[in-house]
Amino acid sequence: MLRRAHADEAGWARDLVRGAYRHYIPRMGREPAPMQADYAALIAAEEVHVLVEDGERVGLIVLRPDGDALFVENIAIDPGHQHHGHGHALMTFAENEARRLSCRRVSLYTHEAMTENLRFYSRLGFREVGRHEQDGFRRVFLEKHLDPA
Repeated sequence: MLRRAHADEAGWARDLVRGAYRHYIPRMGREPAPMQADYAALIAAEEVHVLVEDGERVGLIVLRPDGDALFVENIAIDPGHQHHGHGHALMTFAENEARRLSCRRVSLYTHEAMTENLRFYSRLGFREVGRHEQDGFRRVFLEKHLDPA
């Protein structure tokens, strides 16, 4: 089940993201951007959706409309629940939300050091549309054009 995050879940969201992204710090030489986000503000803006399985919160996705695209700012799965299809479920949700909002594509970026993410998004049909440094991070920009519903 997916639902919007509640205001009192900002601490949980921050801790989940820190756990999910911690292993990237040595590769990047710094904390990934999602570890620095203000989850209280993102939740207040209704951009955070929580994945619940068997009554347990296992992941989240942060979505924001951006022109004709739905931008995936962050996707994080609790480390104890990774590799069980939850990331795929969250990305399917993003595509469905994009169609519901009449967006023609889903866009996102990841850090170039997050090579497993590049493979994951490629398997889901995302195509690289650019690479450059942004906010001090070496980012790979990806998008997926959607067929009309």
